[in-house]
Amino acid sequence: MHERERHRIILSAVQEKSVVTVQDISELTEASEATIRRDIAALHVQGKIRRVRGGAEAVHPPQLGNLAGRPFRVSESVNSDKKRAIARAAVDLCDPGDAIIINGGTTTFQMVHFMAAHRMQVMTNSFAIAEHLVKHSKNTVTVPGGVIYREQSLILSPFDNDAIRNFYARRFFIGAQGVGPLGIMEADAQIIQSEQKLMHQADELIVMVDSSKFHRRSSLILCPLDRVTTVITDEGVPDEAVRMIEDAGVKLVVASMVSQAREDSSSVA
Repeated sequence: MHERERHRIILSAVQEKSVVTVQDISELTEASEATIRRDIAALHVQGKIRRVRGGAEAVHPPQLGNLAGRPFRVSESVNSDKKRAIARAAVDLCDPGDAIIINGGTTTFQMVHFMAAHRMQVMTNSFAIAEHLVKHSKNTVTVPGGVIYREQSLILSPFDNDAIRNFYARRFFIGAQGVGPLGIMEADAQIIQSEQKLMHQADELIVMVDSSKFHRRSSLILCPLDRVTTVITDEGVPDEAVRMIEDAGVKLVVASMVSQAREDSSSVA
C-alpha cells in the first residue's frame, strides 16, 4: 500500500475513534509497525494529527453520534480483491428482474461493479450503492428514509413508517463484522435494528464476508447462523469455519480469486 493511501487511512481512523494505536493501523494497512510510526510522525509534523505514546489522536475530536465501526473509506481498501470476488459471486446468484435488498458496507458495495447490465429492483440503505447504481446502471433503486451517516455512507431511521415495509425482496445481501458459532455479529445496535427490519422483507439472507471475519468477534449478535441461507466468502476460509457453516445447514459459496483476477485482466486488456 502506498504512503498516500496509508496516510488517508490513518486520518480517517483517528476521526472515527479519536485515538488509534500503531497496532490498529498496522492491521488495517498490512504495513509494519515501524512504517506506521514513521507515517504518524510525518502527519504529526504536518499538523494533521497528534502523536501520542503507542499511536495517534485527532487534532479535532470526532463529533458525537457516530456509528460504531470503521468509516466506509477506511474499510474500502481492506481486502479489496477478496471483496470484489465475493461480490461477483453474489451477483451471479441474481436473475434478471429480481427484487433484492443490499445492505450498506464495503463488501456489498463491490456488487455495483457487476450490476451495470442488470435490470433489477434494488432496495438499499447505502448512499454510496444507491448513487453508483443510479449513475451507472438501469436498475430501479429505492432507498429508505432517514439520516445519512457520512462516515459509513448509511441511511438509517429509527421509525417504522419508512419505505422498507413496502418493499419485498427475494434476497437480502449483507456484510458483517464477524461470523461465529453464535451467529452473525455487528458492531452497532442501530445498524442491527436496521438490518433486522430489512431481514423481514426478504426470503433469503445472503451473508458476504471475507475470510478474516471468521476470526473477529463483536458483542452484538444480529441473528443466529441457522437464520442465514448462504454465506459467500473467499478461498482463505478456515476449515473449522467451513464445518461450522455446514453443521448449521447453511450453503457455502467460496468465491474464486483466480477467476476474478482473470476477469480484471481481460477488462484492462
